[in-house]
Amino acid sequence: MRLLPGLLFIVFFTALAACTGRGTGSKQAETEADTVTVPDTGYTGIKQYFSKQLLLKEVTFKNGIRHGETKTYYADGKLYQTFWYENGLRQDSARWYYPEGQVFRSTPFKDDTIHGIQMQYYRNGTKRARLEYAKGFRTTFFEEYTRDGRLIKGYPEIVADIRDDYNAKGVVRVNLSLSNQGTRVKFFVGEYYNGVFDTSKLTMLPVRDGKAYVDLRKTGTPQKNYMSVIAQILTGLSNNYLAYKRIDLPYNDLI
Repeated sequence: MRLLPGLLFIVFFTALAACTGRGTGSKQAETEADTVTVPDTGYTGIKQYFSKQLLLKEVTFKNGIRHGETKTYYADGKLYQTFWYENGLRQDSARWYYPEGQVFRSTPFKDDTIHGIQMQYYRNGTKRARLEYAKGFRTTFFEEYTRDGRLIKGYPEIVADIRDDYNAKGVVRVNLSLSNQGTRVKFFVGEYYNGVFDTSKLTMLPVRDGKAYVDLRKTGTPQKNYMSVIAQILTGLSNNYLAYKRIDLPYNDLI
Protein backbone atom coordinates (compact mmCIF):
# COMPACT_ATOMS: atom_id res chain seq x y z
CA MET A 1 0.00 0.00 0.00
CA ARG A 2 1.40 3.43 -0.90
CA LEU A 3 1.53 6.05 1.85
CA LEU A 4 0.34 9.55 1.18
CA PRO A 5 3.17 12.14 1.46
CA GLY A 6 1.70 13.76 4.60
CA LEU A 7 1.24 10.38 6.30
CA LEU A 8 4.76 9.32 5.30
CA PHE A 9 6.16 12.47 6.99
CA ILE A 10 4.24 11.75 10.21
CA VAL A 11 5.44 8.11 10.28
CA PHE A 12 9.01 9.24 9.66
CA PHE A 13 8.90 11.95 12.34
CA THR A 14 7.35 9.53 14.89
CA ALA A 15 10.07 6.94 14.25
CA LEU A 16 12.75 9.60 14.51
CA ALA A 17 11.35 10.85 17.83
CA ALA A 18 11.31 7.28 19.20
CA CYS A 19 14.96 6.78 18.27
CA THR A 20 16.17 10.05 19.72
CA GLY A 21 14.02 9.99 22.83
CA ARG A 22 12.42 13.42 22.15
CA GLY A 23 9.54 14.33 24.39
CA THR A 24 10.37 11.93 27.23
CA GLY A 25 11.36 14.65 29.74
CA SER A 26 9.00 16.15 32.31
CA LYS A 27 6.85 19.05 31.23
CA GLN A 28 8.19 21.31 33.96
CA ALA A 29 11.75 20.88 32.63
CA GLU A 30 10.98 22.94 29.54
CA THR A 31 12.42 26.46 29.75
CA GLU A 32 11.99 29.78 28.02
CA ALA A 33 14.99 28.94 25.86
CA ASP A 34 13.41 25.70 24.57
CA THR A 35 13.39 25.38 20.79
CA VAL A 36 12.51 22.59 18.37
CA THR A 37 14.36 22.29 15.09
CA VAL A 38 12.15 21.04 12.29
CA PRO A 39 13.39 20.41 8.75
CA ASP A 40 12.18 23.06 6.30
CA THR A 41 9.60 20.90 4.60
CA GLY A 42 7.38 23.81 3.75
CA TYR A 43 4.75 22.41 6.13
CA THR A 44 2.00 24.80 7.17
CA GLY A 45 -0.32 23.86 10.01
CA ILE A 46 -0.26 22.55 13.58
CA LYS A 47 1.92 19.62 14.59
CA GLN A 48 1.34 17.63 17.75
CA TYR A 49 4.13 16.01 19.75
CA PHE A 50 3.47 13.03 22.01
CA SER A 51 5.28 10.94 24.59
CA LYS A 52 3.57 7.59 24.28
CA GLN A 53 -0.09 8.62 24.54
CA LEU A 54 0.54 11.97 26.27
CA LEU A 55 0.24 15.17 24.25
CA LEU A 56 3.27 17.30 25.14
CA LYS A 57 3.18 20.13 22.66
CA GLU A 58 1.35 21.71 19.75
CA VAL A 59 3.38 23.87 17.38
CA THR A 60 2.07 26.06 14.58
CA PHE A 61 4.21 26.23 11.43
CA LYS A 62 4.13 28.34 8.29
CA ASN A 63 6.27 27.13 5.41
CA GLY A 64 8.29 24.95 7.77
CA ILE A 65 9.01 27.73 10.28
CA ARG A 66 7.39 28.32 13.66
CA HIS A 67 4.80 30.99 13.10
CA GLY A 68 1.82 31.37 15.39
CA GLU A 69 1.00 29.86 18.76
CA THR A 70 2.95 27.08 20.46
CA LYS A 71 1.34 25.30 23.41
CA THR A 72 2.83 22.89 25.93
CA TYR A 73 0.87 20.78 28.39
CA TYR A 74 1.10 19.26 31.85
CA ALA A 75 1.16 15.46 32.03
CA ASP A 76 -2.58 15.46 32.73
CA GLY A 77 -3.28 17.37 29.52
CA LYS A 78 -3.88 20.79 31.05
CA LEU A 79 -2.28 23.85 29.48
CA TYR A 80 1.17 24.70 30.86
CA GLN A 81 2.75 27.30 28.52
CA THR A 82 1.89 29.38 25.47
CA PHE A 83 4.36 31.15 23.19
CA TRP A 84 3.74 33.30 20.14
CA TYR A 85 6.18 33.02 17.21
CA GLU A 86 6.65 35.14 14.13
CA ASN A 87 9.06 33.79 11.51
CA GLY A 88 10.69 31.52 14.08
CA LEU A 89 11.20 34.17 16.76
CA ARG A 90 9.28 34.53 20.02
CA GLN A 91 7.28 37.75 20.13
CA ASP A 92 4.61 39.30 22.31
CA SER A 93 3.87 37.65 25.68
CA ALA A 94 4.71 34.10 26.72
CA ARG A 95 2.46 32.76 29.48
CA TRP A 96 2.78 30.06 32.13
CA TYR A 97 -0.31 28.63 33.78
CA TYR A 98 -1.19 27.10 37.12
CA PRO A 99 -2.61 23.56 36.83
CA GLU A 100 -6.02 25.04 37.62
CA GLY A 101 -5.81 27.26 34.53
CA GLN A 102 -4.98 30.72 35.91
CA VAL A 103 -2.03 32.66 34.48
CA PHE A 104 1.02 32.45 36.76
CA ARG A 105 3.53 34.46 34.71
CA SER A 106 3.45 36.61 31.59
CA THR A 107 6.82 37.40 30.00
CA PRO A 108 7.24 39.85 27.09
CA PHE A 109 9.47 38.86 24.17
CA LYS A 110 10.87 40.90 21.31
CA ASP A 111 12.75 39.10 18.56
CA ASP A 112 13.26 35.99 20.74
CA THR A 113 14.63 38.01 23.70
CA ILE A 114 12.91 38.94 26.97
CA HIS A 115 12.24 42.68 26.87
CA GLY A 116 9.83 44.61 29.07
CA ILE A 117 7.95 44.03 32.32
CA GLN A 118 7.40 40.43 33.40
CA MET A 119 4.20 40.01 35.42
CA GLN A 120 3.51 37.28 37.98
CA TYR A 121 0.14 36.49 39.55
CA TYR A 122 -1.28 34.63 42.51
CA ARG A 123 -3.95 32.01 41.92
CA ASN A 124 -6.63 34.53 42.87
CA GLY A 125 -5.50 36.79 40.01
CA THR A 126 -3.85 39.52 42.07
CA LYS A 127 -0.35 40.55 41.02
CA ARG A 128 2.52 38.77 42.69
CA ALA A 129 5.57 40.47 41.18
CA ARG A 130 6.83 42.81 38.46
CA LEU A 131 10.37 42.46 37.08
CA GLU A 132 11.88 44.43 34.24
CA TYR A 133 14.15 43.11 31.48
CA ALA A 134 16.02 45.04 28.80
CA LYS A 135 17.16 42.99 25.82
CA GLY A 136 17.41 39.85 27.95
CA PHE A 137 19.05 41.41 31.01
CA ARG A 138 17.48 42.27 34.35
CA THR A 139 17.21 45.91 35.30
CA THR A 140 16.96 47.19 38.87
CA PHE A 141 13.16 47.61 38.67
CA PHE A 142 11.64 45.04 41.01
CA GLU A 143 8.35 44.77 42.89
CA GLU A 144 6.78 41.93 44.86
CA TYR A 145 3.33 41.93 46.49
CA THR A 146 1.56 40.05 49.23
CA ARG A 147 -1.61 38.11 48.40
CA ASP A 148 -3.72 41.01 49.62
CA GLY A 149 -1.94 43.47 47.32
CA ARG A 150 0.57 45.16 49.64
CA LEU A 151 3.98 46.06 48.23
CA ILE A 152 6.71 44.02 49.94
CA LYS A 153 9.53 46.07 51.44
CA GLY A 154 12.48 45.55 53.77
CA TYR A 155 14.73 43.41 51.58
CA PRO A 156 18.14 42.61 53.08
CA GLU A 157 21.11 44.86 52.44
CA ILE A 158 24.75 44.08 51.79
CA VAL A 159 26.95 44.25 54.89
CA ALA A 160 30.67 44.89 54.41
CA ASP A 161 33.27 44.37 57.12
CA ILE A 162 36.86 45.42 56.39
CA ARG A 163 39.89 43.67 57.90
CA ASP A 164 42.91 45.92 57.47
CA ASP A 165 46.26 44.11 57.12
CA TYR A 166 47.65 46.76 54.80
CA ASN A 167 50.74 47.62 56.81
CA ALA A 168 51.56 44.06 57.91
CA LYS A 169 50.74 42.09 54.75
CA GLY A 170 49.75 44.65 52.13
CA VAL A 171 46.25 43.18 52.06
CA VAL A 172 42.79 44.50 52.90
CA ARG A 173 40.04 41.88 53.14
CA VAL A 174 36.43 42.91 52.50
CA ASN A 175 33.99 40.44 54.08
CA LEU A 176 30.47 40.38 52.63
CA SER A 177 27.19 39.14 54.07
CA LEU A 178 23.51 40.10 54.24
CA SER A 179 21.86 42.17 56.93
CA ASN A 180 19.39 39.34 57.69
CA GLN A 181 22.13 36.68 57.68
CA GLY A 182 20.44 35.05 54.70
CA THR A 183 22.24 32.36 52.74
CA ARG A 184 20.37 32.36 49.41
CA VAL A 185 22.64 34.90 47.79
CA LYS A 186 25.30 35.36 45.13
CA PHE A 187 27.82 38.21 45.30
CA PHE A 188 29.35 39.97 42.30
CA VAL A 189 32.06 42.63 42.18
CA GLY A 190 31.37 45.39 39.68
CA GLU A 191 28.76 47.86 38.49
CA TYR A 192 25.52 47.69 36.56
CA TYR A 193 26.36 47.95 32.86
CA ASN A 194 24.19 50.43 30.96
CA GLY A 195 21.64 50.06 33.73
CA VAL A 196 21.36 46.26 33.54
CA PHE A 197 22.65 43.27 35.50
CA ASP A 198 25.12 41.70 33.07
CA THR A 199 27.10 38.93 34.76
CA SER A 200 29.60 38.84 31.88
CA LYS A 201 30.80 42.27 33.07
CA LEU A 202 31.05 41.21 36.73
CA THR A 203 33.25 38.99 38.87
CA MET A 204 31.30 36.35 40.80
CA LEU A 205 32.64 35.49 44.24
CA PRO A 206 32.61 32.08 45.94
CA VAL A 207 29.90 32.04 48.61
CA ARG A 208 29.73 29.83 51.68
CA ASP A 209 26.79 29.96 54.08
CA GLY A 210 25.76 33.31 52.64
CA LYS A 211 29.18 34.90 53.07
CA ALA A 212 31.95 35.89 50.68
CA TYR A 213 35.13 37.94 50.76
CA VAL A 214 37.54 39.84 48.53
CA ASP A 215 41.24 40.26 49.20
CA LEU A 216 42.54 43.57 47.83
CA ARG A 217 46.29 44.04 47.58
CA LYS A 218 48.52 47.08 47.80
CA THR A 219 49.81 48.18 44.39
CA GLY A 220 51.61 51.44 45.09
CA THR A 221 49.81 53.06 42.15
CA PRO A 222 46.58 55.10 42.30
CA GLN A 223 43.36 53.07 42.11
CA LYS A 224 39.72 53.69 42.96
CA ASN A 225 39.16 54.31 46.66
CA TYR A 226 35.97 52.24 46.62
CA MET A 227 34.63 48.93 45.31
CA SER A 228 31.14 48.10 44.08
CA VAL A 229 29.23 44.93 44.94
CA ILE A 230 25.92 43.54 43.65
CA ALA A 231 24.08 40.83 45.56
CA GLN A 232 21.58 38.57 43.79
CA ILE A 233 19.22 37.50 46.57
CA LEU A 234 16.59 34.78 46.21
CA THR A 235 13.38 36.00 47.82
CA GLY A 236 10.59 34.09 49.53
CA LEU A 237 8.65 34.25 46.24
CA SER A 238 11.61 32.67 44.39
CA ASN A 239 12.54 35.82 42.49
CA ASN A 240 16.01 37.33 42.35
CA TYR A 241 16.22 40.70 44.09
CA LEU A 242 19.27 42.82 43.25
CA ALA A 243 21.01 44.82 45.99
CA TYR A 244 23.88 47.23 45.35
CA LYS A 245 26.52 48.66 47.68
CA ARG A 246 29.45 50.99 47.11
CA ILE A 247 32.10 50.25 49.73
CA ASP A 248 34.63 52.94 50.65
CA LEU A 249 38.17 51.62 50.98
CA PRO A 250 40.76 52.88 53.49
CA TYR A 251 43.46 53.24 50.80
CA ASN A 252 43.51 54.33 47.16
CA ASP A 253 46.03 51.84 45.73
CA LEU A 254 44.15 48.56 46.24
CA ILE A 255 43.21 46.11 43.53
